[in-house]
Amino acid sequence: MTEERLYEPVVVRLSSREELGRTAARDIAAAIRTGLQNQAGLRILFASAPSQEATLRALVEEPEIDWTRVTAFHLDEYLGLPPDSPQRFGNWLNTVLFDQVPVGAVHLMEPGQDVQEGMAQYRALLTSAPIDILCLGIGVNGHLAFNDPPAEFDTSDVLRVVELDDVSRQQQVDDCCFSRLADVPREALTVTVPTLLSARRIFCMVPGRAKRDAVRRALRGPVTPDMPASALRKHPDCTIYVDSESAPGEVG
Repeated sequence: MTEERLYEPVVVRLSSREELGRTAARDIAAAIRTGLQNQAGLRILFASAPSQEATLRALVEEPEIDWTRVTAFHLDEYLGLPPDSPQRFGNWLNTVLFDQVPVGAVHLMEPGQDVQEGMAQYRALLTSAPIDILCLGIGVNGHLAFNDPPAEFDTSDVLRVVELDDVSRQQQVDDCCFSRLADVPREALTVTVPTLLSARRIFCMVPGRAKRDAVRRALRGPVTPDMPASALRKHPDCTIYVDSESAPGEVG
């Protein structure tokens, strides 16, 4: 059996969350501009989390991006929250990004009353063409999107319903998205790890001290479902942005 090839992600270390956001946004914007020079449109997957806010707000300010030629998706969504809930990831992305720039098409997960039907519709949209760019973060427990450990690295699923572990749920409280753990939904929809890795280029923004151990294990530990973010080392074009708090001493 041939051993799977692994890659070394490019790690960019910045002094602060704000500098991280500006630098990552500059690089993402450059990739969008270059991509649009070579093809009619781009398909981009965006994560929704406070860790991504500095990057997305800086991206809004980047000049000379023809957003009308971008088709946007997002990575995950809670089940059980009202459609207008501010904690819904789609609503958050609308506020921070999609309402700020003239995106050509925005496809958000809408579970609705029939979750399976909503999943089928989103799956069809997501798989209708390749994903060009993925923008995401890493969770405190190493999750990618809402693929908590142990994650499925080899699933053929594109989208799945997952039960959130308590570390992921507590992170939502610590990030001030919910006031208490009991308010955080226990289930969500998430794009799977293989689907994430199918993107042609990955930008991963990981600020904050709470993420330091996950960054260390993702970059220096074994590639294992017990550390979902380690799967980023399976991708040939991944850049990880860390700040002075999230970067272990030997990284960056």
